[in-house]
Amino acid sequence: MLFNKISTLGRLGAAAAALMAPAGAFAQDAAAAAAPETINAGDTAWMLMSTVLVLFMILPGLALFYGGLVRTKNMLSVLMQCLVVSSAVMIIWVVYGYSLAFTNGGGLNTYIGSFEKLFLAGVNSDSISGTIPEYVFISFQMTFACITPALIVGAFAERIKFSAVILFTVLWVTFVYFPMAHMVWSGDGALMWDWGALDFAGGTVVHINAGIAGLVGAIMVGKRTGFGKDMMAPHSMTLTMVGASMLWVGWFGFNAGSAAAANGTAGLAMINTFTATAGAVVAWCVIETFARGKASMLGAASGVIAGLVAVTPAAGAVGPIGAIFLGAIASALCYFAVSVVKNKFGYDDTADVFGVHGVGGIVGAIGTGIFASTSLGGGGYVEGVTMAAQVWVQIKSVIVTILWCGIGSAILYKIVDVIVGLRVPVEAEREGLDLASHGEAAYHN
Repeated sequence: MLFNKISTLGRLGAAAAALMAPAGAFAQDAAAAAAPETINAGDTAWMLMSTVLVLFMILPGLALFYGGLVRTKNMLSVLMQCLVVSSAVMIIWVVYGYSLAFTNGGGLNTYIGSFEKLFLAGVNSDSISGTIPEYVFISFQMTFACITPALIVGAFAERIKFSAVILFTVLWVTFVYFPMAHMVWSGDGALMWDWGALDFAGGTVVHINAGIAGLVGAIMVGKRTGFGKDMMAPHSMTLTMVGASMLWVGWFGFNAGSAAAANGTAGLAMINTFTATAGAVVAWCVIETFARGKASMLGAASGVIAGLVAVTPAAGAVGPIGAIFLGAIASALCYFAVSVVKNKFGYDDTADVFGVHGVGGIVGAIGTGIFASTSLGGGGYVEGVTMAAQVWVQIKSVIVTILWCGIGSAILYKIVDVIVGLRVPVEAEREGLDLASHGEAAYHN
């Protein structure tokens, strides 16, 4: 049985024709539910393109963004981690991940699906999900499953074993990501879905999830050798800017694709992805100008990601002007997290995965409950639900995500440490992971 993820706007009580599914679920009203499903060519074409755009976010977007932030001797290792993590998750997804995330789990349905579609059993070229082929739905959701653990890589870059990254990824998507995706997006009976949580494209499932796992990883793997003493500046802000730009372009598939149709909701998600990000970039630059006297390229690129992260859960529920404010607020709090909080507590989050994805995801998830109000240009709430009630639901969802991911990730890091060890030897770290782990170099002088 396929569980369609009904859209946030549907939850907000919008017209039945506007119903669609968050992060790739599919439009469906009462009449359509009774009628035979048919494939819509326009919706299918858009979802095919959206799927490719999300892959573009990871490869090469995220890989180049993170690669530019590390030192030259570790560039290739980051590229390898993003590439192989994504490939491993693709295999896991079609073997059992899709089934665990989007089928009925029986007595455990609140938390996890079943093995009903193990190895994609029962799926063929004639299978339909909403108005598109089920294979397209599976592929779209697969890219979300790929990018989430790839985001974590940036937190412990430059000192972790390649084997540890891959083993952790396999365990983490199985025991943390698939249950989270099921709880938020799988339909009636799933924990946060039942609460009425609004998460259009993955604020909890992707960004808070990855941010918390990154923070736990940065702490458990430990600081880079020489952290706080040696120069560890990004080796190429050019590549980081190129990667951030690719992420922004690909994010239109991530957000607008989550309408699961070529419709007005996709258009709303698209313009919000423009405006929230622009608001965040400008806000970060203004804050840096006042705080440091100069606006940096690193700051502007960080603002791009902060805005994109914040609008992810809100893209289909807020208005374009509200999205600007949401992006700006997230940018300010992310700036505080990476420039003050990280220094205060002294953890080594290489690419600020927690500071941007974790904090930005939390701000976006809670902010969705606020800016969804019609008084602030949003689509409004389900009948009888107040802003305070919706915000409380959003806060509960954030808390569950933090606890589920934090505790689960800590256990899995420890298991990986026992099996293969988390950290490379100091000599290998000093040499650089490109040569030590892969026998290659990203650059040759």
